[in-house]
Amino acid sequence: MACIEDFEEHAFSILDKNARDYYKSGADKEQTLKDNVEAFRRYRLRPHMLRGAAQPCTTVKLLGNEISSPICVSPTAFQCMAHHEGESGTAKACVKMQTCMVLSSWSTTHMRDVALAGRGGTQWFQLYIYKDRQLTQELVMRAENEGFKAIVLTVDTPVLGKRLADCRNQFCLPKHLTLANFSSPMQGSTLINAQEESGLQQYVSALICPNLSWASVDWLRSITNLPIVLKGILTAEDALEALNHDIQGILVSNHGARQLDGVLATVDALPEVVQAVAGRVEVYMDGGIRHGTDVLKALALGARAVFIGRPVLWGLAYKGSEGVEQVLKLLNEELKVAMTLSGCSDVSDITGNLVVHQSHVSGRHAARAHL
Repeated sequence: MACIEDFEEHAFSILDKNARDYYKSGADKEQTLKDNVEAFRRYRLRPHMLRGAAQPCTTVKLLGNEISSPICVSPTAFQCMAHHEGESGTAKACVKMQTCMVLSSWSTTHMRDVALAGRGGTQWFQLYIYKDRQLTQELVMRAENEGFKAIVLTVDTPVLGKRLADCRNQFCLPKHLTLANFSSPMQGSTLINAQEESGLQQYVSALICPNLSWASVDWLRSITNLPIVLKGILTAEDALEALNHDIQGILVSNHGARQLDGVLATVDALPEVVQAVAGRVEVYMDGGIRHGTDVLKALALGARAVFIGRPVLWGLAYKGSEGVEQVLKLLNEELKVAMTLSGCSDVSDITGNLVVHQSHVSGRHAARAHL
């Protein structure tokens, strides 16, 4: 496997239609799904020469925890559809690579088993706020007890975006899989027996709180002392408001382009969020990362780390935990080569003057032509 696209192609060849379409699809016309990847091409690198950066260091700290790489793993649901090792396999790979993993609430492996598989690593827990606040609080308490180091609150899903492929397929979980973090069969029944539309659509409509507000963030803060990261912030206005609610991180994300189609690609949204918070909380991003140079550009635009979702699923489908490890190694090797070629011996050397938007380049060329 020479590149991420090789893993993707292999995964598409072996996954069944239900799983393949669920993993790869975006919302509605999938404009943002395409743009998440293409947006990186609109940023150009400005490398610095003669810097002696032959052995770059990629170590970073997230919320006080040191990890070996700024390439981390996003929360993706239902990983056992890709490979029987599922979330535990991903956790093992993250421990080997000494990076951060975010576990989805909708894991098909119990959080206790994932915590055991990832023992010694940095694990965060992704949370949706349910209509049943007691259930939500129980999830948070269990995550605390299992040693997860932060709560990542998804804020962009009061309702589920319309994913046409899942509607056509009447997406549902294979009968041998369950939402492992939930004790009641009713809490996942629509995911097993979908009727007329996506089972996930029915699940979210029935159980997830549709009235998310800043008060929801305050409520979460009142029940946990863990750091809180808000996942799904895309604007400076929301980033500034977040600073008023005792959160410790923002994950700039459009949910893998699976919620509101037509929003900014995350790499395009990143700079205004970074500028708004001005270092007062940590800022990360996910969406569209397919090469080490994408990571370099995101870091140059102000992200402390990037998180990858679909590439992990492609690696999992390829060879389970070993495949995820290969994906992470590949991206890290590409990042290190890009750092060396750009004159960056440390992540701290990756600054804003390393990257420029192509509109700036085009504007300069146009001005010269006019002269």
